This record gives sequence, structure tokens and C-alpha cells, in this order.
Amino acid sequence: MSEKLWLGCGVLLAVGTLCFVGLPVESQSTEQAVEDEESVEHVVAEAEPVCREQSPNEFLIRRNYLPRRGMSREERVQAQENFRRSVRFRTENYGYFEGFGQRAWNSRTPQDYGERVRVFGLPVRLNERIIPAVRCAEAEVARSCGDIPYTPVRLSGLRDRNTYHSHEVSNHVYGIALDIDPHLNTCCGCTARWREHPLCQRQVNSIYERMAMPECWVRAFEKYGFYWLGHDTLRDTMHFEFLADPNRIHLTPEEVAERAEAEATLEAEQTEAEDTSP
Repeated sequence: MSEKLWLGCGVLLAVGTLCFVGLPVESQSTEQAVEDEESVEHVVAEAEPVCREQSPNEFLIRRNYLPRRGMSREERVQAQENFRRSVRFRTENYGYFEGFGQRAWNSRTPQDYGERVRVFGLPVRLNERIIPAVRCAEAEVARSCGDIPYTPVRLSGLRDRNTYHSHEVSNHVYGIALDIDPHLNTCCGCTARWREHPLCQRQVNSIYERMAMPECWVRAFEKYGFYWLGHDTLRDTMHFEFLADPNRIHLTPEEVAERAEAEATLEAEQTEAEDTSP
């Protein structure tokens, strides 16, 4: 006797809609049922991780660990402590860079963590630990900035030498900084050459007018723990650095479930309120 095939679609939380073709339930064997269950589990396991919104750690922000003129003694001591803390944090999480911190904090170097990937379709080498956060920002740009066309042509990430000339250490040597189109997005406070750039010379109402990249891109990166050095005295508009917690880039499965439950509850309450409103 011939049997009709049927199409079933099930909605999986945080996965999307799963559709499959099979036989009627009553005619499926135990082995087939087990295979279907394993297939579903595999799809769940392959679900896209959910990005966690984060803010940068204050002690990692450049302005909070650099000594400045006019600082009180207490402020200077705090800045020095922030710098020591920032070096240790970066070393423990991203690798030991010679001259800063201690090798005992991490036997690996940032170069050991380096991974070549494509971001916005362009090749770049970054610290493997922040690549998930870059993916979060990249996806946010695609979602939120589509109405402002911008296509990068050049990226810069992990470096093997320190480009700061004072006691500072660049986040590029840790592979946690990303420059987007260095030839188009200015760094008016970096060097004399940059200060002569037309975008640095003209009068503007906003720092965003000193770059080609849309402001929306800055918001997208900031949403997921990146700090934009356009806010810094360097006015480095090309430069993003991940200053949040690399261990908290994605929500845990439990947090995803809790958030979905909270959203469902809120939606149900709103629907009930609409139904009972006069």
C-alpha cells in the first residue's frame, strides 16, 4: 500500500524554522525516530550563538590610564594602577608581549593567538579570542547600517611591533584592535602628517565628519564591547579595540532561554492589555 509523504515544519527556539519530509508518524520506525531526534539535536547544536551587549572595562580605556597635565597626586596614582591592571588583563587574556607584564601571566604570545580571517570580505589577522565579538559587530552593521552604503577596502589588525613611542603598548600588538580604511578614516591627533590631512584641517561640528565611515558603524561596534578611539584625544577614527570581557561575548544557553521566556511573557502581557483595553 502506498503511503503519502507529508511536510512538517517545527519552530526551534533561537534556531528558526526546521522543515523536513518524512512518512506519517505511525509508520515511522523506532530507528527513524532516533535518527530524527539526533538530527534535531545536531541542528540545535549548530544554532548561531547569541551576542551579548557589553561595555568596555573602564580601566582598559586609554584616557583612564594615561597621566595628564593637571592631574592630582591621587588621580596620577589611580592612572598608574589602571595601567598596571590593563597590562595584566591583556597579558592574561591575549598573550605576553615582551617589555610589558610578565611571561608568568601567560606563556603564549599574542602571535600565538593570531588567526587570519575575513571581515567585511577582507583578510585580516586578529587575536582568536575576539573574533566572535568582531562577528557580532559585523552582523550588527549588516542589520542596522544597510541604508548607508559603505564598503571597506583595507583592514589592519594584529601587529608584531609596538607603534606607540612612550610607555604605552598598542592594542594592535595584542590583536584586539581593528583599523578600518586607514587611508580614509583620519587620526588627526596621531602625527604631523595626519594633522595636515584636509579632513583634519577643516572646521567640523562633529568628529564623525572627519571620516568616510558612517557613524552607524561606530554604534554597531560599541554595542558589543568595542571602544572607538575617535572619542580619544588621538581622534583616531579608523580604530576600534575590544575592551570588554572575552569570556562573555556570547550568552549562555540558559541566558538565551531566560531571555526568550521573558520576551514571551512580555508579549503575552501586552497582548492581554490590548485585548482588555476599552
